[in-house]
Amino acid sequence: MLILNNTNAQPLTFLLTGIPGLTAAQVWISIPFCLLYVIALSGNSMILFVVLCEQSLHKPMYYFLSMLSATDLSLSLCTLSTTLAVFWFEAREINLNACIAQMFFLHAFTFMESGVLLAMAFDRFVAICKPLRYTAILTNARIAHIGVSMLIRNVAIMLPVVLLVKRLSFCGSMVLSHSYCYHVDLIQLSCTENRINSILGLFALFSTTGFDCPCILLSYVLIIRSVLNIASSEGQQKAFNTCISHICAVAIFYIPLISLSLVHRYGHSAPPFVHTIMANVFLLIPPVLNPIIYSVKTKQIRKVIVKVLTQKHLQI
Repeated sequence: MLILNNTNAQPLTFLLTGIPGLTAAQVWISIPFCLLYVIALSGNSMILFVVLCEQSLHKPMYYFLSMLSATDLSLSLCTLSTTLAVFWFEAREINLNACIAQMFFLHAFTFMESGVLLAMAFDRFVAICKPLRYTAILTNARIAHIGVSMLIRNVAIMLPVVLLVKRLSFCGSMVLSHSYCYHVDLIQLSCTENRINSILGLFALFSTTGFDCPCILLSYVLIIRSVLNIASSEGQQKAFNTCISHICAVAIFYIPLISLSLVHRYGHSAPPFVHTIMANVFLLIPPVLNPIIYSVKTKQIRKVIVKVLTQKHLQI
């Protein structure tokens, strides 16, 4: 059996997979995926543009929103080239180094999104539970520190994962299960011991999303307790309304993530294309829906977007 590792003179090449069993229809299936990428890229670019250019949006809540949009934009770009190349041109080959680079950024930005959602939950907690100290707690410097801390956390967690993948040897099948490189997918093709890789991958997952999700839930327990102490029902409703967009963002990130995990674990009887489509959709749901949710539910964002679009229309 031919065993290949990263030290071989022959470069390691893997084969990405489109949609199993639906190869003939991939070009047509790629059309909705292409539209979703366009919506994700344009929507998040618009959010970033209006937050950066509009002085009235230079506030903690919108700084965190711009972090979320930048993360969603990066997450979409991570898989755009390989996914559309596989769907449109059957360009399935990817070398090990490119695969590892894509895997690093894909997982890092996924963990980054989880961290940004936690930071946004903290923002809502401070705004509702400690409104008089809001500007004192969430200063520009502190927001920058939060952003840098999340970046450092993700890089520190993902670097060992990447370095351990580099030491693996591969033999037999070199066909990946998705149109992008995924850590679990890649190490399963290894013909050497990969238990350490699996443990490190689980550690990376639990130390990021596994930590962030309970913290977000805790913040909302404290927020609900604080809101229920507000005397007027109008005040309660106003406080809850400021959290709706964030609650939706949390739901559209964690529900597909949990659903995909359950399908991979218990959905062995489901056709392979179900797993593949769900995996692709999971990566696109947050980047597509987050800018729509915040544009619709946040009046300040909506007003600025309408103003920008109106000005461009008048210039034309």
